[in-house]
Amino acid sequence: MSESLLTPRDGLAAGQEPPTGPLPYSRRRIRLGLSLTLIGFLIFLIGARPSLFGLDRSPVIGFVQIAVFLIGLAIVCLGGYIALMALWKKRQPSIAADIGVRLVSTGYVIAVFAGMADVFGIGSHPLPGVPYFGPWQARGVEIGQAIIALGFLLLIPYGKSKEESAHEGGA
Repeated sequence: MSESLLTPRDGLAAGQEPPTGPLPYSRRRIRLGLSLTLIGFLIFLIGARPSLFGLDRSPVIGFVQIAVFLIGLAIVCLGGYIALMALWKKRQPSIAADIGVRLVSTGYVIAVFAGMADVFGIGSHPLPGVPYFGPWQARGVEIGQAIIALGFLLLIPYGKSKEESAHEGGA
């Protein structure tokens, strides 16, 4: 093996010292955010597809299922926000990141209003009838989720930080 190859363990060339100083991000916050995202995804799945967990009791998606998957989606949004903002440690978030935060929250509001349209009285099955998650509501929730995904993409820090650039220049 050549010494110039990168080692898979640390990504450093043989004989190269690991960088000293603080990491450009907080591993603890990233782990917390990713854990919350995973928990939120599991809760979302319980609401959207309870049959995966042996909990399906109804042929239609009713109020409780809608509420559960919207709570799961909220936890996914919170976890994603925490994890992606941890990548901005010691840096001012860009304008695109600020827009991303607003898109995540706007997408969630769209998903909530689309999912709970019957409960709010603007759906095709208003109360006192049984709330039913129909195709129009599903499209609204999907649009909200697409906006959330776009917001998360804008939250990713794409440029190098000044610390990273200075560290590379000194090596």
